Amino acid sequence: MNNQPALSKSLKVYQIVFLGLAWMTPMIFFTVYGVAYDAAGGQMVLAYLIAFLAIFFTAYSYSRMVKAYPIAGSAYTYTKKAIHPRLGFLVGWALLLDYIFSPIIAILTFGIFMHTEFPSIPVYVWVIFMNIILALVNIVGIKSVARISGISVVVQILFISFFCLFIVKDIATGQASSSTLFSLHPFLASDVPFTTIFSGAALICFCFLGFDAVTTMAEETIQPEKTIPKAIFLIVCIAAVMYIAISYFTQIAYPGFTFTNPDNAAYTLVKLVGGNLLSSLFITVLIIATFTQGVSSVTSVTRFLYALGRESVLPQKVFSYIHPTFKTPVVNILLVTAFSFLGMFIDLNTAVTFVSFGALTAFTFVNVSVIAHFYIKLKKRSFTETILYLIFPLIGAAFIGWLLTLLNKDTLLIGVAWLTVGFLYFFVKSRLSAPFVKRNHSKVTVPEK
Repeated sequence: MNNQPALSKSLKVYQIVFLGLAWMTPMIFFTVYGVAYDAAGGQMVLAYLIAFLAIFFTAYSYSRMVKAYPIAGSAYTYTKKAIHPRLGFLVGWALLLDYIFSPIIAILTFGIFMHTEFPSIPVYVWVIFMNIILALVNIVGIKSVARISGISVVVQILFISFFCLFIVKDIATGQASSSTLFSLHPFLASDVPFTTIFSGAALICFCFLGFDAVTTMAEETIQPEKTIPKAIFLIVCIAAVMYIAISYFTQIAYPGFTFTNPDNAAYTLVKLVGGNLLSSLFITVLIIATFTQGVSSVTSVTRFLYALGRESVLPQKVFSYIHPTFKTPVVNILLVTAFSFLGMFIDLNTAVTFVSFGALTAFTFVNVSVIAHFYIKLKKRSFTETILYLIFPLIGAAFIGWLLTLLNKDTLLIGVAWLTVGFLYFFVKSRLSAPFVKRNHSKVTVPEK
């Protein structure tokens, strides 16, 4: 009998949705607003619609694969089971970039905004403080993480609602450029090339990252084969509605909005919409959002490491350990916390670079995994099944794969270098384990008749 502690099944649909939205951080719309606006040539509504379509097909593929394999591991598990273990390892290695640098993004953003509010305290002090708090919250247990995430998401949605209401007020009172709430202009590309809008969509996909992370909590979810797919679609659709609504209202109300610095363009926009009161509230909500994004990010990466450790891809005794009292992967949490101290030495752009490459690579292969598992292995090839298990995932793979090629050359070179390191690790590990397996087999004796 195996008495090793296991992850506790306690999460329901609404808790998974809150965790996913907290990881995604709805306020991310504002943190990337200036950069996304420039990349999309100002056509934010169209860019978000295109990004949503690309993500929707990938979300569908995730929902199919989590039903087939309702265990922790995400894209690594799906590619390994559906296609090949070696390819699964490389996809998991790429995904590790996404997961392990995500907490650093949250920690750095938290430190930067806290330093803005309290200039006398250096950023590294906030990085240290944030790391310790994230570790403690995650060690205590998954229920506490879900509870905190729920509160944060509600606060963010309320702020976004107030922001949109302020814009509606400006339109109604004639203070905005538009006198009507309904306009087709934001949905028309006008004189902006579609290549520019698609480039903006490639960047904006970053705002949707988070729906996939909830698949790593399948073993802590009640009826994961039903709960996780439902939560995935809710997360993606809720985020899309919020992002497109904000883009729509800002585009019709302030079509001539300009800014000098993309990094603080959102702050300038918020101040234009709601003055000092709304801008002060904006900073407060953004700090709360980055904190809970960090909590959810640590939760996801530690469960992913747990899956890799349980399958001996990483050292099993270390990475598959579950604390007998807290029922959480405490060693993984401590290791991620130690790694996240890199936030004191690297910049935000570097961390985002790692995350983008890892996420888009994983998304591409999850789409391919649906085809390999359902269409090829299980031979689900009726007319409807061909659409669901071949056409849909092909669209998703092609779309995401193309967006991956739109990343800058430095990002692609770093990604390839990371994959090369992973390949060498896998090769050496396989070579070292082969003699051990051979010795064990040579000791096996057949009893005499």
